[in-house]
Amino acid sequence: TYVVKATGGTPVKLESGTGGSGGRGGPVGRTWVDSAHFLSVHMLPQAKGRVISILDIDGGPPREIRNDTTDKFYSDNGANANPQVSPDGKWIAFGDEGDGWDHVYIMSTGGGAAVRVTPAPGDVWRWSWSHDSTRIVFDANTREHPGDRHLGVVHLNGDPAKATITMLTSGRGTNYTAQWSPDDRHLVYSHTDAQNSSDLFVIATTSGSQGRRLTESMPAGLDHSAFVAPELVYYPGADGKPVPAYLFVPHNLDRSKKHAAIIWIHPDGVNMNYDGWHVNREEGVYYSFHQYLLQEGYIVLTPDYRGSIGYGSGWEEAVYHDVGGQDSKDTQAGAKYLATLGYVDPSRIGVWGLSYGGFHTLMDITQQPQMFRAAIDVAGVTDFRYYYEDPYRSGWIAQRLGTPQENPQLYANAAPIEHVGAIQRPLLVLGATADVNVPFWETVQLIDALLKADKGHLTTFMMYPGEFHYFDRGFVLRDAWHRVDDFFSTNLHPDHPPQPLR
Repeated sequence: TYVVKATGGTPVKLESGTGGSGGRGGPVGRTWVDSAHFLSVHMLPQAKGRVISILDIDGGPPREIRNDTTDKFYSDNGANANPQVSPDGKWIAFGDEGDGWDHVYIMSTGGGAAVRVTPAPGDVWRWSWSHDSTRIVFDANTREHPGDRHLGVVHLNGDPAKATITMLTSGRGTNYTAQWSPDDRHLVYSHTDAQNSSDLFVIATTSGSQGRRLTESMPAGLDHSAFVAPELVYYPGADGKPVPAYLFVPHNLDRSKKHAAIIWIHPDGVNMNYDGWHVNREEGVYYSFHQYLLQEGYIVLTPDYRGSIGYGSGWEEAVYHDVGGQDSKDTQAGAKYLATLGYVDPSRIGVWGLSYGGFHTLMDITQQPQMFRAAIDVAGVTDFRYYYEDPYRSGWIAQRLGTPQENPQLYANAAPIEHVGAIQRPLLVLGATADVNVPFWETVQLIDALLKADKGHLTTFMMYPGEFHYFDRGFVLRDAWHRVDDFFSTNLHPDHPPQPLR
């Protein structure tokens, strides 16, 4: 990091780099404290910790004010985003998960102890200072309602040790990304729930206020009551630990009969499902499509497998040195859970996922070849050894598996491309040629491996020229959804019996 006067001159070096950012270590955040000092955030190699320092722009050694280390990996999700200096320069707010949950801590820019100012237990994310430096707005879930998020305001009261909290929203739904109005009297925020995709609302910062809708993103004429609300369930994982998931059951389902079911595996490995529409546009699109599948008569289960956020650091860190292990078994345990429901046909369960969810799907059908009647891989990772070689993508996997040189067996375990010969059921693969998250050549190598293993008769493949990871263009989405619908209908729907296996 260098600083140079706006009028010109020689740049002053403030800190020395130690390699790349993210999992390989290095600076990950920088912001001004005042006109003479700079705040630096440094991630240790393989995310083994985070160091926060204040730098003097005239040079000199950094003044370390916070050093958090861990034996596994330090999460940079949610509240653990870059520290924020209050507009008046007196306070530093930062996230930490020292008690197992993401919380906001505040300390003086002059040093001293940090004080936690947000409630527990629950994960506190997406927080920001008011313009007058007296308050912080945040959104948080609770252990009992992990998929609902509500807005709260921390009142500093001149001293973090005297801070109080006012919660502004309640009930079902997700409230997030709150922004202060210029006079700090109102907040504009996004809201989703089981009947509504993301829209903007405004709420006064005084207790007892009600949010007021500003936008309507859904097409006019939709019957919102037709949407199926998710039910939070827990089922036993392979090791007995409860796995959280959302179960969707179609309205007016005849429970005296057995029906087909589909498991959706969310992407990223570090995301989560919500109590309604997903907050991310990309995953909200899939939530919308699952509402269509529910109208087609499928039961849908969306597990928050190990590694997912929103359930405390212990659940997120459970994939340390075990990517594709217990987390994949959590999905497989989901199929066993569905089989216990009297209205699910255990011989007609499908599985699909995007990105990490696609990787997860490939792990499932190679580890348990007869558990799922049909599977869909959308741009899934096939081998994290390739993933590590790309500096843009290596940080995430290095945090969890170290390097391929250090832990070759861990990487081999997480390489479903080496085990495609075990596949026994139909597989649909969708890929995009302009994908930079999971480059298209990985999908090409997967198809090549499937053909070499004599699985061509089980494989259906479609590639989308010029498309990106999340399939943005409407005509691509329409084609992809038709293929998914037809594939599941052919293999899972009672009106279309599965094709005989060779």
